[in-house]
Amino acid sequence: MKIRWFGHASFLVEASGKNIYIDPYVLPENTPIADIILITHDHYDHCDEGKVKQIYTDSTQIITTAKTAEKLSGRNVRIVSPGDVVELGSIKVHAVHAYNINKPFHPKGMGIGFIVEAEGKRVYHAGDTDFIPEMRNLRDITVVMLPVAGTYTMNMNEAVDAVLAIRPKIAIPMHYNFLEGLYANADEFKRMVESKSDVRVEILEGGRTIEL
Repeated sequence: MKIRWFGHASFLVEASGKNIYIDPYVLPENTPIADIILITHDHYDHCDEGKVKQIYTDSTQIITTAKTAEKLSGRNVRIVSPGDVVELGSIKVHAVHAYNINKPFHPKGMGIGFIVEAEGKRVYHAGDTDFIPEMRNLRDITVVMLPVAGTYTMNMNEAVDAVLAIRPKIAIPMHYNFLEGLYANADEFKRMVESKSDVRVEILEGGRTIEL
């Protein structure tokens, strides 16, 4: 399995011979065609119709919320809610809760997060969310991708608390230093997490890819 962060909340996970994109808002030129596209919610910086078109073919499966699906009419879209599981060959995609607790931007029921289960690993993309109670029930997470810049999502301190609750093997910060006003120091996040736990933080700036 390989994981690459393009920026903001946009990732490419290569697993079981498939290209799985999550929230493809930031995409380099000439990225490979998608087998699966996961979109957490309908906001422009997570669901960009032009970027979806760039990587979509008739055989691509999109998994997302009902409201997001309205923006992607005419494409192969599977609508899910928290608790749903979609099996695509050897890959399982779990939809989980993602919402704000103390801010109005992402009310409960608007968006979702995803757990991608493949090759014996479980990769959790939290979506736009605060540190929510449901995270304490997540088990056996290999990699967690968490927003860290605050304003619309959890801030860095809350993200550290989320990592300590979930206890993944690896944590990847996201949703920072791309859009105006969403700034965070990933090195500080790494220092805080690794000083309090045995979780390894991988900062995937500059097109870095990790292999699991």
